[in-house]
Amino acid sequence: MSFLSPKMPPLPPVQPLPEPPKVTDEDKARIASEQAAIERKRRGRKSTILTGPLGTEDEATTKEKTLLGS
Repeated sequence: MSFLSPKMPPLPPVQPLPEPPKVTDEDKARIASEQAAIERKRRGRKSTILTGPLGTEDEATTKEKTLLGS
């Protein structure tokens, strides 16, 4: 019984998107320097991690059996 329900109001008109701001050479240089600093910090942290995505990359140090460990 949809004829008893109220009609939907008309949609508002669509507003055009605003123009993006112009990027100057100074802005490009600032952004490039910030990204370079982020990459330097990321490389610094990566060098301290001793494991890979699959775990440690070194050989396992195993010992011979002892009396207590069978």
